[in-house]
Amino acid sequence: MQITELTKHDPETIGQFIDSLSPEEVETIIYDWKFWARPEQLPPEELYTTNKFIWLYLAGRGAGKTRTMAEFVKDAILNRGYRYISLVGATAPEVRTIIIEGESGLLSIFPPDFQPVYEPSKKQIKFPNGAIANIFYGSEPELSRGAQSDLVWMDEVCKWKYPQDTFDNIMFGLRLGKKPICCISTTPKPIKVIKELVENDNAVVTRGSTYDNKDNLAQSFIETIIQKYEGTRLGRQELLAEILVDNPGALWKRDWIDRDRVNESPDLEKIVVAIDPKASSEAESESGIVIAGKSNGHYYILADLSLDGVPHEWAGAAVKGYQEYRADRIVAEVNNGGDMVEATIKNINSAVPFSKVWASRGKVTRAEPISALAEQGKVHHVGFFPELEDQLCEFEQGMKSPDRLDAMVWAITHLMGSGGHSNTVIGI
Repeated sequence: MQITELTKHDPETIGQFIDSLSPEEVETIIYDWKFWARPEQLPPEELYTTNKFIWLYLAGRGAGKTRTMAEFVKDAILNRGYRYISLVGATAPEVRTIIIEGESGLLSIFPPDFQPVYEPSKKQIKFPNGAIANIFYGSEPELSRGAQSDLVWMDEVCKWKYPQDTFDNIMFGLRLGKKPICCISTTPKPIKVIKELVENDNAVVTRGSTYDNKDNLAQSFIETIIQKYEGTRLGRQELLAEILVDNPGALWKRDWIDRDRVNESPDLEKIVVAIDPKASSEAESESGIVIAGKSNGHYYILADLSLDGVPHEWAGAAVKGYQEYRADRIVAEVNNGGDMVEATIKNINSAVPFSKVWASRGKVTRAEPISALAEQGKVHHVGFFPELEDQLCEFEQGMKSPDRLDAMVWAITHLMGSGGHSNTVIGI
């Protein structure tokens, strides 16, 4: 068998063939991406033969996006003379644990004789041939202003808090070398920057789905992610990498959110942290934790801290958010938790002002007044909150617990004056 035919065979045959090779030949195969990559994971020829300089790889969760772009960066450094790289991820922890130190990250894919050195304090990776990768975050767009590069890797753009500002700042600096290239890997969402990139004449778009990489995914991932989304509208986005249009039955429209989005809030009259605690039986839900404020009849979504955790974890996140944003009060639905919700909060910080709210009507009825405010242009998202916005623009009657949406509704309802500072039954 020729090495170039390796991936055409079944795993048993491949294993037998590799066993017959010398250590040097095995290393050649291990570190040569073209032997293992699926066709859509290899860079499109247009990047090298035309004036196109953006590679947009839209793929579902677990499709192999990180490995694809890490290998692209490796090839650019080893074989194509690129020296000034910008790596951009959603947050500092995600850049470190996924792009750099993850199983498919940059530190794991270079051969032993060409190991990069990661310097977290400098936010840099240095390579033996002098190439340097500088690290930036979609949560801090100003820090990327002025950064110059000949190669950019932007990962999970749709998770960034400030995608447009960060994207623009990075692209302004993509001006070094003879053929600057920007590669972008993300599970798509119908946000402005992605929709414009798909239509950009300078971009090459390739697509991949979660199912393409199913053989390499853990059973736990398949059970939690694929089973959660398979057969749903959001599954088309999260698994098949489709860019969804608005759900016609949903109470919110993405155009409203984009129209009224801001980067900063004004001085706020009042700030609350709202919690929609997870019921123990809701295996697929989270505890919704949303922070919002009010100013001159307008409402500002400041943070989405929602998580899947036990009571002391979501209570801890809520109290931390209360302190960080200098909130006035924590508001929590107690239909499912009763006195336990307040007790858990008070156990962490007994001085936190706390209000209980009980839902006497369904989620749609509670959400409709808040949706009306959004339609009127009175609800502003301070940055991007992808998971919350997905819930807002997908939720309709009959859907399962929209935890983030519900927390946001509780927050704005309280700020509107329905809650006051007392324990309240919300029947609107």
